[in-house]
Amino acid sequence: MKYALIFLVAAARLLPHPFNFTPIGALGLFAGAYLHDRRVWAVPLAALLLGDVFIGFYDPVVMAFVYGGFALSAVIGRVLLRQKRTPVRIGAGVLASASVFFIVSNFGCWVAGMYPHTLEGLARCYLAAISFFGNTLSGDIFYAALLFGVAEAAAAWRMGRTAAHAG
Repeated sequence: MKYALIFLVAAARLLPHPFNFTPIGALGLFAGAYLHDRRVWAVPLAALLLGDVFIGFYDPVVMAFVYGGFALSAVIGRVLLRQKRTPVRIGAGVLASASVFFIVSNFGCWVAGMYPHTLEGLARCYLAAISFFGNTLSGDIFYAALLFGVAEAAAAWRMGRTAAHAG
């Protein structure tokens, strides 16, 4: 079930969507929370790579930072959500993931030379990116609710079926 959810949500990146409203951050959180392999960071990267093959590649420096930011979402999911998943912890994970992605990916834009390599250039880079943060956070909230909600509902359904068969 978890693998089917991961595949379906990863494929959703290929559907038309508002800019930065993607499933990748939530996918990383979910993989970190539910998969036992230490390489959970590869799940969002594989989804990104698959999407980039179809959507198109871009500046390799920026790409490295984007991929790194999303890999960290899986680490956040593993650290924060692997042992205990509550709505508050998932919400904190979503906020942390979106914030880390914002910081890392936009730093990559600055490193790549999209802004002058000065403190003022770095500040301009982050200020210009604020308008994209809302969609990133909204996408993470939507897809995290979908992923974690379906997974928990399926687990509750299985437990109910098991209890019914045991009785």
